[in-house]
Amino acid sequence: MSGEAPARLIVIDWGTSNFRAFLVDTASGEVLDSRRSASGLRALTQSEFPHYCASQTDEWREGGGAASGVEGAASGAEKIPVYLAGMVGSARGWHEAPQLELPVAAADLAQNVVAAPGLDNVWIVPGVKQITPAHVDVMRGEEVQAFGALALAGVDGGDCCLPGTHSKWARLDAGRMTAFTTMMTGELYHAVRFHTLPGEPAREDAPFDEGAFRLGVSRAGCPGGVMHALFEARSRHLYAGLESAQVGSFLSGVLIGEEVRAMQAARHELDKVYLVGADSLRQSYTIALEASGIAVEAIDSDRATLAGVIAIAARHARC
Repeated sequence: MSGEAPARLIVIDWGTSNFRAFLVDTASGEVLDSRRSASGLRALTQSEFPHYCASQTDEWREGGGAASGVEGAASGAEKIPVYLAGMVGSARGWHEAPQLELPVAAADLAQNVVAAPGLDNVWIVPGVKQITPAHVDVMRGEEVQAFGALALAGVDGGDCCLPGTHSKWARLDAGRMTAFTTMMTGELYHAVRFHTLPGEPAREDAPFDEGAFRLGVSRAGCPGGVMHALFEARSRHLYAGLESAQVGSFLSGVLIGEEVRAMQAARHELDKVYLVGADSLRQSYTIALEASGIAVEAIDSDRATLAGVIAIAARHARC
């Protein structure tokens, strides 16, 4: 690398289902332009990754972007660098990047970025793993958001909750990620809603029902555990006034409530979390966390991704 952080950067969060790209001014953190699509890993073959990336970023890299101030950005100079995070770095993605053993700092991620084959100055950020006799876990993408979230919050330690299909709870101390836990909450919700008898009334889309969600949260940890609480979606629908349109919110409350309950049991000192996600997920998680006495500081997931990758890119430029 040149030793100096680039003036502009392209940040791509590329997961199993979605592609999100941002052209960023590194000094201010301002997003100059962005693109989103459903062309995640499931939609592409391995050979298609460099071609799709080029189709989405070449205009920016050559300085012909649509946003104000983008023109001329790369004229006569090296193309704007691209940094990718997420499942794009898995064996199922563009090219496999390592998963570093905890504890890990942002500088460790920068030192281990991998060149993406097929395009110049395109880099894949590594993931992390935790392999101990008591806990085996892996992560790709959320580690960047966790470092970025704490940078935005102006702290170097704390607990991050990153909800999603596979929710992540990450612990950072003195600028290093020291532990994390994956919870299959989102995937289980989809499975229960669409493939079980209790979820049958919730097959159709319905608006979020806060009352039903809170009721589900309250049933987490009930006698009989989460297996019984999930079945209550059916029995309450039959005999306790839970309407069809409320069943999905109730099931979500049970599962998110159980996720929070389990993490409280695992981390007895847990009293505050940095909640990193989109608005739709932050609403429900905030309700469940606050109902359990946990303080919440909400941070937008896109902002966290950008802050994390910008910091990693600056360190990589100095490597």
